[in-house]
Amino acid sequence: MGNKPIKSVHITNYYHKNSGGISTSYNALMAAAGRHKRLMRLIVPGEKEEVEIVNDYAKIYYIPAKQSPVFDKRYRILMPWQYMQGGTKIREILMDEMPDMVEITDKYTLSMFGAMVRRGKFKQLNRPMLVHFSCERIDDNIASFIKGGKISNWFARAIMGNYIFPSFDFHIANSPYTVEEFYRSTKQKYNQLRSDGWVNVCWQFFRAPRVPIEERVFVCPRGVDAEQFSPDRKSPEVRLEMLEKAGIPEDSVIILYAGRISPEKNVGLLPDFMEILAKETDKDYRLLIAGAGPQAEWLQEQTDKRMPGKIVQLGHLDKETLANYYATADVFVHPNPKEPFGIAPLEAMASGVPTVVPNAGGLLFYATEENTWLVEPTAENFANSVKEIVSNPELRQKKVVKAFEAVENNTRIKSTDFLIETYDKMYEDFQKRNELFTDQEASKRFDFAPFLK
Repeated sequence: MGNKPIKSVHITNYYHKNSGGISTSYNALMAAAGRHKRLMRLIVPGEKEEVEIVNDYAKIYYIPAKQSPVFDKRYRILMPWQYMQGGTKIREILMDEMPDMVEITDKYTLSMFGAMVRRGKFKQLNRPMLVHFSCERIDDNIASFIKGGKISNWFARAIMGNYIFPSFDFHIANSPYTVEEFYRSTKQKYNQLRSDGWVNVCWQFFRAPRVPIEERVFVCPRGVDAEQFSPDRKSPEVRLEMLEKAGIPEDSVIILYAGRISPEKNVGLLPDFMEILAKETDKDYRLLIAGAGPQAEWLQEQTDKRMPGKIVQLGHLDKETLANYYATADVFVHPNPKEPFGIAPLEAMASGVPTVVPNAGGLLFYATEENTWLVEPTAENFANSVKEIVSNPELRQKKVVKAFEAVENNTRIKSTDFLIETYDKMYEDFQKRNELFTDQEASKRFDFAPFLK
């Protein structure tokens, strides 16, 4: 590979000024570009065409895109015709940048880019390494927004195993939980009724790499900015600000949730456990929500009907304010048992606030019974955990101390450095075994079935 750092272009739909973990992660990566002195470009949807210079080595291209017609309408979406056709802005950027690597973080409208390059529809790029970054699971998305069950699981595995996986050279996931979907969608033991013939038709069509699955998959967890999110931010002044903004009594127990108010976040659990706590007479429990999303109106209706005033929506908060609120809250809760990684609980742990999370999903990468209240995601369990946090200061302090240890192992600098190391490792392999990744004619005739056993 030589001493010259590779140049990369990253394309995603999951980036906008008020979005959460993915935008935060890309901002960290762009900052790392300056630290490592390597050229990185990020292409994202925007309201208008513009270029943001992040530092001497990183810039963000905003491409005009319409708002999402479904799900979370705060997001804008780049559509296939914005890169499939000649003369489009995305193509123009890629031709100008000529990257060594292109990374796609999207399983839907952007995923066809990999297939296009693999089938020789983008020859002007001189065949960059193709990476797909998974920050979520298709099966969880379908279950959250449409319907779960055997048919939806089959459909999710078919899309992942027969289309997305063979369309890219390498795949990165943000947690072992997310990476699990790769194997469940490709390996025969999870797909007993699958036809080897059909798999070969799909993988040959997409000119899949002739490289074993296990050598194409990597886990690169996200990290937290432990300097920004710190218990040092806790103060009486911030608490007073929170009380006044929420309009709640001075002696309230302040519970905080930070994240999208959306079906995939399991926000239905929030009014359920708060309804239980609202019946308590010895303490006044209040839930403050930092975030917005498609279920905000529904949540307000549930609050007004079931426990008026007990849940207060604060809307989107800037990072500085959010960091102050994390450190000053009495309890942090995160209801989603299918979180791909979960940066918000890690931010809460870094801020020194006792944290209640489900005992499932990607956050198990760092959350344990020693450093959080790790429980089955039921209203009763969440309510009981909150009450225990308030009533047991010794246990609370013990877990908070353990949480700092987990944070130390998952800082933003460590995570971005590891991600960059992984890019370099993949690129070295891509160069050494280039024909196994790029020889289209050989892939058209190759028997991929043994790779999927």
